[in-house]
Amino acid sequence: MLQPDPTLLRCDGALEARLRTLGYASVAGVDEAGRGCLFGPVFAAAVILPPEHGISGLADSKTLSPERRQQLAQLIRRRATAWAVGQASAQEIDRLNILQASRLAMRRAVEKLQPQPDFLIVDAVRLDTEVQQLALVRADAGVECVAAASILAKVSRDACLAAWDAVYPGYGLRRHKGYGTKEHLEALARLGPTPEHRLTFGPVARWAEGSLMPMAREGSGV
Repeated sequence: MLQPDPTLLRCDGALEARLRTLGYASVAGVDEAGRGCLFGPVFAAAVILPPEHGISGLADSKTLSPERRQQLAQLIRRRATAWAVGQASAQEIDRLNILQASRLAMRRAVEKLQPQPDFLIVDAVRLDTEVQQLALVRADAGVECVAAASILAKVSRDACLAAWDAVYPGYGLRRHKGYGTKEHLEALARLGPTPEHRLTFGPVARWAEGSLMPMAREGSGV
């Protein structure tokens, strides 16, 4: 099995090209966003890029400005052979744990791809699927299709948090995107957690018992 050294990867399409020479025609990159947040779903994306996609500047989404992520996300959606986004809810995270929920969101994204991939490059973890796959640490920084997936997952999750910000004002969700910032922790102490907070996460659990806000309105679209 191909097992490249992740420190030698340069996000230049070389790994995907190597896999194509081995007979894999539809190589998908898979990554998640939001594992370390205190609020909301964990998102994942899967992306199949054509050999000559012409998208320059693909990189780990965490290293890009919000404006650059948006620009690249538009190009990825337009030029990818296939792309899809999946998620696992805060309730699923609390029931399964964050690792298993992240893997579930990734699998959901992969299952939505059309055409289906014949090989997966996944950032750091393996998925429960019969598709051939390579779990590669820091793949989002060294493999183009995984970097593309990291960007779509991050942009999709940020949009979701902006929508939740309107449902639950006072927490600053649009600004901190659900991470455990000082502003967020102070809001939790003041308002208590919402039903979309991850109640098994330590900083939330401290305030959770008997203090849940009412559920989001039906039809809120979030």
